[in-house]
Amino acid sequence: MAIHNRSHNNSGLMQLNRMHKDNIKHKTSVDFIAPEQSNYILLNKDCLDVLKEIPDNSIQLILIDPPYNLDLAEWDTFDNYIDWASQWLQESYRILSDSGNMVIFGGTQFQDEKGGDLIEIIHYCRHNTKFRLVNTIVWYYKNGMSAHRYFANRHEEAIWLTKTDKYYFDLDAVRVPYGEKELQEAMRDKRLIPENVLKGKNPTNVWEIGRLNGNSLERTGHPTQKPIEIMRRFVKALSYPGSIVLDFFAGSGTTGRACIEENRHCIMCDKDEQAREYFKKHLQQIQGDMFIKPYQEQTELSLFFG
Repeated sequence: MAIHNRSHNNSGLMQLNRMHKDNIKHKTSVDFIAPEQSNYILLNKDCLDVLKEIPDNSIQLILIDPPYNLDLAEWDTFDNYIDWASQWLQESYRILSDSGNMVIFGGTQFQDEKGGDLIEIIHYCRHNTKFRLVNTIVWYYKNGMSAHRYFANRHEEAIWLTKTDKYYFDLDAVRVPYGEKELQEAMRDKRLIPENVLKGKNPTNVWEIGRLNGNSLERTGHPTQKPIEIMRRFVKALSYPGSIVLDFFAGSGTTGRACIEENRHCIMCDKDEQAREYFKKHLQQIQGDMFIKPYQEQTELSLFFG
């Protein structure tokens, strides 16, 4: 018996396609002018202090990889993780714009509620905030630690939250090109729009991107550094040129690098005093790239909200 594939009869998707064909703007569309220069700032401050300085409804994308409470260092140790996280979650909702997005990396493998588990964060958001959960993204990688008492882990998760249903999302910016054979088959599928097929396919919510090896050129020395391509995909899909991206657990500053390369403004903060040295290595890696628009470090947070 054939199983009906309802994905091609999704009424919302069909309406979006009709609007695109008739050149009608969706309520989530954003008009913007790409700036000639992007700005960034990196503050060695506690995230809660920085968040309180940011105006309401002013941030387009919050992209964070918070500590997981694994006692890796002083910055990764909390007596009550969710009580601490609830403070930055509430502030994040306040400062996020109506079209804004928030992405939180994490995991679900922790043993108790003391750990920084995404399940606890989702539960808190669902019962104590008005955040909307849009997607769970699975970062899949082939290289990882071995295990003997459980199935070896080969993925991490991230949750995508929004403030309203008017969130900005640019799928075209992150479509994945079809292979030659795949493209031919897709173009023959009458259910698909040829124009969209030529743009590429939806990357889905499972992203296969390799972890950074110890000798990777991207390495800055930070122990939990994420690959630039993961941050780039979020930056391109969930923000637009000239908008403000915030990472208040900056780590090595990978988010800031992605923003510079993609012409977004970026606010970063991290309590670790080494954060600035890590980020300097990112800047050294992109120096001389003629395809990157000019960028400049700012010294005052207020300059981002003129």
